[in-house]
Amino acid sequence: MSYGIYPRGVTTTERALREEFVRVGQLMHSRNYVAATDGNISARLDDDRFLVTPSGLSKGFMTPDQMVVIDWDAKPVGMGAYGPHRYGAARDLRPSSEIYLHLEAYRQRPDIRAVVHAHPPTAVALSIAGISMARCLLPEVIVTLGLIPTTEYAMPASPEGATVIRDLIKNHDAIILQRHGSVTVGSSPFDAYLKLEKVEHTAEITLRLLQIGQEQPFPPGAVGQLVARRQDQGLMLPGQFEEIQSACNVCGLSTHCPLPERQPRPISSGSSLRI
Repeated sequence: MSYGIYPRGVTTTERALREEFVRVGQLMHSRNYVAATDGNISARLDDDRFLVTPSGLSKGFMTPDQMVVIDWDAKPVGMGAYGPHRYGAARDLRPSSEIYLHLEAYRQRPDIRAVVHAHPPTAVALSIAGISMARCLLPEVIVTLGLIPTTEYAMPASPEGATVIRDLIKNHDAIILQRHGSVTVGSSPFDAYLKLEKVEHTAEITLRLLQIGQEQPFPPGAVGQLVARRQDQGLMLPGQFEEIQSACNVCGLSTHCPLPERQPRPISSGSSLRI
């Protein structure tokens, strides 16, 4: 069964994607975004086939021929440049245990080409503490990602993972899985990885703000201008404007907004940072 049409704006061979998986896995491992055999990467090959990382391997030490090709039912399928996908280096390997989470992202977002799931430590810690990252703190995050929401808790590697991301992934490129990790989507594995970097960077800055104990609000109209830039670049997903407007007190795309209180605001785990 197909769910949407594969976006064909960029031609990428299976061999190139396998090599990109290796590089992205090494980056995830070296940056401490995954530990042991955690994390997974996937990419859409065509309307009905996906390349995925195997279960039980460190993402820092994979080889291109260890990736597995699956269908919408998460079953290994077909022949490729590396021979039958149940033979060679992948013959005893299974698709990632989180593959249903990936497939749900593709069902809800026919426009995406890749999904990266990782366990960035600071972002996970904030989710356990009940600290939301769905706030307007950094200009570049507002423009490139919008808000970064957190899901309800779901048992890792279970069908519940697909359920809790279903609504959020429709209009977000980056989400936090409570007590678990992150999901980022993009036009390529590397693009999804770069969004992972931005998620953890935002989490680290949020944590430092909590440690400092105060923050300054954006100048009047600044968030509206950032939202306008996101719209102009064609990055705004359905429902995002209203979400940002509500979360960040955006009074429209005009710079003529009521002057906010300019005194530093104390923040704590009991403040509006809480989910």
